Amino acid sequence: MPLQVSDYSWQQTKTAVFISVPLRGVCVRDADVFCTENYLKVNFSPFLFEVFLYAPIDDENSKAKIGNDTIVFTLYKKEVAMWETLSVSGVDKEMMQRIREKSILQAQERAKEATEAKAAARREDQKYALNVMMKIEEEERKKIEDMKENERLKATKELEAWKECQRKAEEQKTIQREEKFCEQGKQVGEERNKLKHKSLTRIAASRNLATKGRNSENIFLEKLKEDSIPGPRSVGSIKISFTPRVFPTALRESQVAEEEEWLHKQAEARRALNTDIPELSDLKEEEKNPEWLKDKGNKLFAKENYLAAINAYNLAIRLNNKIPLLYLNRAACHLKLKNLHKAIEDSSKASRIMKLHLRLIHPIKLYKMMLRRFGR
Repeated sequence: MPLQVSDYSWQQTKTAVFISVPLRGVCVRDADVFCTENYLKVNFSPFLFEVFLYAPIDDENSKAKIGNDTIVFTLYKKEVAMWETLSVSGVDKEMMQRIREKSILQAQERAKEATEAKAAARREDQKYALNVMMKIEEEERKKIEDMKENERLKATKELEAWKECQRKAEEQKTIQREEKFCEQGKQVGEERNKLKHKSLTRIAASRNLATKGRNSENIFLEKLKEDSIPGPRSVGSIKISFTPRVFPTALRESQVAEEEEWLHKQAEARRALNTDIPELSDLKEEEKNPEWLKDKGNKLFAKENYLAAINAYNLAIRLNNKIPLLYLNRAACHLKLKNLHKAIEDSSKASRIMKLHLRLIHPIKLYKMMLRRFGR
């Protein structure tokens, strides 16, 4: 139950009322002050002070000062007059309750109006800010458009000036060309006059020579005999010799160092294999060449003798296992004989050899060497 504060004091003038309410330990943080035009209440636990005012006051401009264990109210009257008492006399509980409820409703309505006024002011501020931003953006856009238009006009003027310069240059060139043609025409006319004059002088000189007689004709005949054409030369033959070549290509298209190295390796391989392969003992020297065996296998393949062709390729591979075409040709024979696993194995070996060559030699050089060395 709150303690009612009754030891307060008050003074008045015609325009204001001053109320001093003593509250021990009161501070701004803990004091709850509620004021309307007819009702004033201070709640500071456990103290309660309320008064039902004699006449309405201007609650918006009224003030309260809290400090030194006291709250001092300065209430401004709406009507200039002296009050008989501070509070209304003869007020019962129901009337007090109605005044309280009415004061609360008035406070709520004022708070609502203040909130709406603040919201309206905020909207007006936002609208004003938006209008200002739109004006600024419009000015910036106009400024940018003006700059673009100025640049366009400047570029147009520069283009027109350049076209005018080009036109003048073309006119100057045309004039110079015409002057040159005129000069050339004058020179041609002068040359024609000179040639005409020379031809006339020659005709006159020839007429003068014709009157001299036959002695001059004899002199010209002797001169022609002296200047007669000499006889043809005697027939002979010229011997032409070419550089001996192992490969059927011109020297300018070959790689001499690579070919010599390849031939050297082939010879060493044949010499090393001749002692290890008993089948070579019955063959001629030319038949021990992998190239010859490859050609032999190709001929047998063309005759559809696939087993004999495989034997020829096998012997050639034993002589030199670095030629991919031997594996490819043998794979073709196995494919004809439906030996698919062997065909795949030979194709894989040929692919590995080709990849090794592609890493070591330029592809174009490899293609040329394959055509030159292996043929098919």
